[in-house]
Amino acid sequence: MADDRLKMQDPRKQYPQPPFPKQPQQAPGLAAAMDPVPDHGEESYVGHGRLAGRKALVTGADSGIGRAAAIAFAREGADVALSYAESEMADAQEVLDLIRKAGRKAVLLPGDITERTHCEAMVKKTVAELGGLDILVNNAGKQTNQKDIGEITDEQFDRTLKTNLYAMFWITRAAMPHMPPGASIINTASVVAYSPPAILIDYATTKAGIVAFSKALAKQAIEKGIRVNAVAPGPFWTALQPSGGQPQEAVEKFGTSVPMGRPGQPVELAPVYVFLASQEASYVTGEVYGATGGNGTA
Repeated sequence: MADDRLKMQDPRKQYPQPPFPKQPQQAPGLAAAMDPVPDHGEESYVGHGRLAGRKALVTGADSGIGRAAAIAFAREGADVALSYAESEMADAQEVLDLIRKAGRKAVLLPGDITERTHCEAMVKKTVAELGGLDILVNNAGKQTNQKDIGEITDEQFDRTLKTNLYAMFWITRAAMPHMPPGASIINTASVVAYSPPAILIDYATTKAGIVAFSKALAKQAIEKGIRVNAVAPGPFWTALQPSGGQPQEAVEKFGTSVPMGRPGQPVELAPVYVFLASQEASYVTGEVYGATGGNGTA
């Protein structure tokens, strides 16, 4: 497997550029149904043993950023537990197969992370089946665009907060007692935490909360030798976008708002998660790493 991503090239043209076709999906969406299909590193990510013997739990691991992180972790030598919604089984099975082909163990954890009992059971099963927990990636997210605050129902607001914030809290609280010194927690925030679009009021609120949660928890967790960081992506080409995260007219030109002129591909974030999970980031905690295509996080 050759890692052509590492060859020097013009980053503006390295991956597909808009315009893209309209492609509405039902939430939470499937990566396989997207056009173009996102690159999660299935063929392009090459590992170098940075996470040999580690045990990871990744939420939202069936597609998008979570899938890219899970594939990269396995190729770097980690066993991985995959959290995803039941409706995303087809995508999750593909990730399972890729992890096994990398010679690592995978655990499937289907279910609804808006339920506390499932979150706690998921951590318990991960520890039991992998023999521990060294890396936690809270990545699963819900994003629904609405042009007016009056269109945001109580149900939408509640489910967005439970998916993006409550689940992160429940999973992290359950995981911390099992994580040894040297372990790493990585939370997926977003550039919208710093520059919230008018159509993503509830989503942006949760992403700002993730930034604050990560920075505060980092101060507690380091007393146990556990590092906590967040990643703030800009526009990335994931199933979240065509399945209600963006209006279809925005999907067609997705990524044109950043200087790079295109959306990021999930595999482009994989090295960031690997770095933060690895001992190479031993002096990094309480940080938010941006990958925004040039817009920055300030």
